[in-house]
Amino acid sequence: MSQDLRDFVTPSCDLLALGEPTHAIPLFAEIRNELFAQLVDRGFRSIALETDRVAAHVANDFVQHGKGSLDLAMSEGFTHVFGTVEANRRLIAWMREYNENRPPEEQLTFHGFDTQTENTSAPSPRRYLEYARDFLGLDVDIAGPAGDDERWSRTEAVMDAASSVGATADAYRLRAIAADLLTALRAREPRPVTADWVRAENHLMAGIDLLRYHRQCAEPLEPRDRYLPLVAIRDAIMARNLLDIRAAEAGRGATLVFAHNLHLRRQASTMTVAGTETTWFPAGALVGPLLGDRYTFVVTSLGRSEAIALQEPETDTYEGFLQKHVTTEWGLLQPGEVPAARVRTDPTPRQGYFPLDQGILDDADVLLHVGG
Repeated sequence: MSQDLRDFVTPSCDLLALGEPTHAIPLFAEIRNELFAQLVDRGFRSIALETDRVAAHVANDFVQHGKGSLDLAMSEGFTHVFGTVEANRRLIAWMREYNENRPPEEQLTFHGFDTQTENTSAPSPRRYLEYARDFLGLDVDIAGPAGDDERWSRTEAVMDAASSVGATADAYRLRAIAADLLTALRAREPRPVTADWVRAENHLMAGIDLLRYHRQCAEPLEPRDRYLPLVAIRDAIMARNLLDIRAAEAGRGATLVFAHNLHLRRQASTMTVAGTETTWFPAGALVGPLLGDRYTFVVTSLGRSEAIALQEPETDTYEGFLQKHVTTEWGLLQPGEVPAARVRTDPTPRQGYFPLDQGILDDADVLLHVGG
């Protein structure tokens, strides 16, 4: 049993994926901070969290350049309510302190690798496309075909195909404009690539991704069938963003990525939504085969938690075995050390905890268990 992740990281790894089994337990983010500090000592120079890639630029402005304030970094540099997580605040503050008086090549960078979508909402692509247009200095009307932002972001636009904007003439006009903007931007790609150019590209790709997402929302599917293609699109975007982040960071050092286990595992993930079992290929399953032994997946599990009313696991479950063998608050071990067991059935959807099973253990290179 170890609490030093460096004991498990091979020299070939340049993208280390640290999962969490639920977003409801702050302790996982606190452990992440501790492990990231260990990895920085080993040469890691960046971290990517499950938050919007465009928004994360605001947080990284503070981390690398001291621009703005810590409060601004948390309020505008995070999405999906992750800016309210105290461990994330401590992470950003620590990274800023670490970077003080260090040369650029040694500084840490902060990334988001998600897109700003929720299961019941997605914003308008307007401001993302306008950012790229303004960067290029072009005279293109985007506000006209985009219309009111609210018609994109309201819940009905995602949940009801008839209310979606995604298949309208305006949406197709925006898709054509976005394609032209991307051509123009790529034609002006500088060498070396500048931070301003990357920021413009990230905005433009986010706008294109949102148009793609809203187009899927316009498909006339039954409610039980709507979730699968939307979550698959989101994970495909996550995978592309991770590959882009690694391309940008390749010359500086390895990257730690932190997200839910279901986004980072190497095989298909399954979730029950509205009574229907949904299976899709997550980001880890998409980037893992491309990176090979450069990708390391750390799966996490939880024994018990008063915060989410998760009781002590039964002894014949995977978590039950781990509860007996992890003698500290949390510990790391090889997944192969865990014998075959029963999947625990006591968690409820309200708790948001996804228990261990043999499949996800087979996907993982390292197991981190928190006793509770």
